[in-house]
Amino acid sequence: MSYSPDKPHNYLPPLPPEAELETPAVLKAAITANRVLAELKGKSESLPNPSMLVNSIVLQEAKSSSEIENVVTTNDKLFTALSAEDSDVDPQTKEVLRYRQALWKGVEALNGQSLSTGLFIKLMQTIKETDAGIRTNPGTVIANPNTRKIIYWPPEGEELIRNLLVNLEEFMQAEDGVDPLIKMAVVHYQFEAIHPFDDGNGRTGRLINILYLMDKKLLSHPVLYLSDAIIGQKQSYYKLLRGVTEKEAWEPWILFMLDAVEKTSRRTMNRIGQILTLLEETVELARENLPGRVYSKELIELLFEQPYCKVKYLVDRGIAKRQTAAEYLRELEDSGILKSKQVGRENLFLNVRLYELLAERDGN
Repeated sequence: MSYSPDKPHNYLPPLPPEAELETPAVLKAAITANRVLAELKGKSESLPNPSMLVNSIVLQEAKSSSEIENVVTTNDKLFTALSAEDSDVDPQTKEVLRYRQALWKGVEALNGQSLSTGLFIKLMQTIKETDAGIRTNPGTVIANPNTRKIIYWPPEGEELIRNLLVNLEEFMQAEDGVDPLIKMAVVHYQFEAIHPFDDGNGRTGRLINILYLMDKKLLSHPVLYLSDAIIGQKQSYYKLLRGVTEKEAWEPWILFMLDAVEKTSRRTMNRIGQILTLLEETVELARENLPGRVYSKELIELLFEQPYCKVKYLVDRGIAKRQTAAEYLRELEDSGILKSKQVGRENLFLNVRLYELLAERDGN
């Protein structure tokens, strides 16, 4: 049956789609996207300490993915909340941090289970801090916020939704020879079209993108920051999703997602280069200005795991005992590498240049 936004899309076609997915244009784009993604995987694996990149990328992904849903916070609020034990965290910042928590839950789950409806529910529950599960109430629609005109009316009925999710799982796990990046684009559309939850669908769907690529061994770490590409072309993103629903226009949608993978991979590799250069410059600055004990490789790398550092991190890592750790951080502040900030009863120390680098894109 043809699609109509005026009634539930209970005839959402199961996967795989009947349309030709691997068109010449799509295959050409997939070759490029796979090559650049493989380069990113190699670069992320070559980092002396991958958490230097992973922590910052995961937080930026959480921030951008939440921004798409109009959950907005600043880098400083996020980084402070991540490091401070007793900071006063606003609800939006908490929600972004829960997205980060959900991603790590998903990454851990990949070690022992496949991507499944049960995992999708856990991701959504973590993001939204809820016990809710699959949608059961009728009348959930996606509408224009200004005119209230219905744009999309997802399938209704828990049994139908669960059956569609089982079909989605089977498609994800099938050894059918379809390029995984092309399948990721199809999976993302289908999950958004099923819209299985009352809230949190968009963010859960974007988490599934990253987890699927890790499950297929195309990434070793969750460093593909796709939400940034989506928020930069938000109107095109939603228009192309509707194009699949209304006209089965798969090719433009898949090309959009492959382009997002390629561009995001290139930007992330550039970011890796910037972080490594800054790390080398910071080691050199510490070597020139500070006693030998302070510019140990382990200590400087710790300053790059996230923008705010504190005494506890040095103690937990076995770098120094509490009093000595405090002296190290003060010496690093005196040299201009760090800048202290009182949050509650704690002193946090900001890696100023790393923060500026991570905040560069959105300026807050």
